[in-house]
Amino acid sequence: MTGAKKGDTVKVDYEGSFDDGKIFDNSKAHGAPIEFEVGTGKVIRGFDDAIAGMKKGEEKTIKIAAADGYGEYMKELIKEVAKEQMPADQEPKEGMMLAVGLPNGEQIPAKIVKVTDKTVTIDLNHPLAGKNLNFKLTLVDLNSGSKEKSKK
Repeated sequence: MTGAKKGDTVKVDYEGSFDDGKIFDNSKAHGAPIEFEVGTGKVIRGFDDAIAGMKKGEEKTIKIAAADGYGEYMKELIKEVAKEQMPADQEPKEGMMLAVGLPNGEQIPAKIVKVTDKTVTIDLNHPLAGKNLNFKLTLVDLNSGSKEKSKK
């Protein structure tokens, strides 16, 4: 049996934790393994790289540096905007998460970090930016790319 390679569709059970051991996510909480095509950028690079070569049923524990996960934390992604630019239907509060629309139509998560009478400061960094991530992985299913293309 060959290992997972670019173009294969895999299902992976995972548990993600920080260096302090705190669990931030796991597939059981979502009710199913994560499914994605290897090597296509659908998951963070370090996760994708770790799956390559794994065989069905194989388990692995990996550490992903921040740069290979959600990137380094960048202070320049903290932006101050006028309060009237915020959605009128909700009073902005510190800690609140919002979806910010980009010119290309994509939406990214942003966290409100400060609110004054006139401005709202938002952090556009991914919530996991700047953090090393540890994963326990189990490859639960592997379908080669050629078989997957015939399925809908």
